[in-house]
Order: sequence, then structure tokens, then C-alpha cells
Amino acid sequence: MATQKLFWQDPYRTELQTQVTAVEGDAVRLAQTVFFAFSGGQESDSGTLAGLTVLAAEKHGLDIVYTLPAGHGLQVGSEVELRIDWARRYRLMRLHFAAEMVLQLVYQLEPDIARLGAHISADKARIDFARETSIATLFPQIEPQVVALSRADLPIITAFSDEAAQRRYWQVEGFATMACGGTHPRSTGEIGALKLKRKNTGKGKERIEITLL
Repeated sequence: MATQKLFWQDPYRTELQTQVTAVEGDAVRLAQTVFFAFSGGQESDSGTLAGLTVLAAEKHGLDIVYTLPAGHGLQVGSEVELRIDWARRYRLMRLHFAAEMVLQLVYQLEPDIARLGAHISADKARIDFARETSIATLFPQIEPQVVALSRADLPIITAFSDEAAQRRYWQVEGFATMACGGTHPRSTGEIGALKLKRKNTGKGKERIEITLL
């Protein structure tokens, strides 16, 4: 059975007692987890498993594999405690949704624009677009809408679109719906104030950098 990902049901949960289901050298799998692994541009959580620092968290199909320091001593069936760095998780959640909010606002202004990639760290988020001219020309239209969405404090609904395949989506009624398997806050009001910055990273490639204020 695939790892049960409790960070979807409750992204505010920071601790979990669970059981090791597989061990391959320094890599272990768990029955359940609250520890997000890199996906959709969102960086992995940081934290500890059985008191040991988790060195890496990677998706393997529908499972997540955690790499621990050598000599961890865990075995299949071991009862373990999982803890995540909440301050980091919360910033990742807020920046992740902030980036998706900005992305949807860009799409509303330019439906045919191509997104080239995205990355969300605990310090900032970025989205890359295929565009020949400065994307900063859109900021005067995007920024007031970001403020309005935050002040409206609208619920962010998350659910499965295909539970067997573990495909997820989020929805803000009256704004947008988007496929996404990341972690999200409960409402747009939690995002707070943002700063947008334009960066030109190469010919025909424009980047929006997003930071929390």
C-alpha cells in the first residue's frame, strides 16, 4: 500500500507517530507521513524521523522515500516519530499558493502565455514564462488583484480529482481552479502582502519572483 499522505488532509499537522514499511540501506518508507517531498516545484519539508535529520525526501511513484544518515538502525515495523520544521512549511505553503495565484492572474490577462517552469523555496517563489517583452507591464493589473484576494480571505478548497492516482486540485470560488498536489493554506487571507519582481533570464524568457512582506 502506498504511503498515506496526511499533509493533504491537514497541512498544519507537524508531528506524527507512524511505522516503517520498507528499508533499503539509508532509505526508508513509511505507512503514513506529514513530511512533503519535492513536487510541482515546491521544495521538500525539512525535519526529523526517529530523531534523525531527514537528508532527502523523494517521490517514488505513489510512495515517498526518506533518506536518513548511515547507521540509522531502523527496521521494517519500527515505530517512529516524524517531525517537520513548521516555520519552513508555513512559508512554503504561503509562497506556493501566492505563486499559483499570480500564475492564474497572468493567465487571465494573457490566456495563451506559456509557463516554462516554477520553483518554490522558503525564501521566494518564481515562475518562468515564454515572453518577448517585459512581464512587468502586467504588474499594475496583477498587484491590486493580489491585494484584493488576500483581503477577501476566501476559502482555499483542496480535494482529489482522481483519488486512485492521487491527483489533487485547489479551488477558490469565483477566482480559479488548478490541478496541484502541493500544500496550501486554508484561505487567501493567510498569504498576506507580496512583492513582485521581474527578472529577464534569457531571450524570450521572463521570470516573476515573489516574496512575502
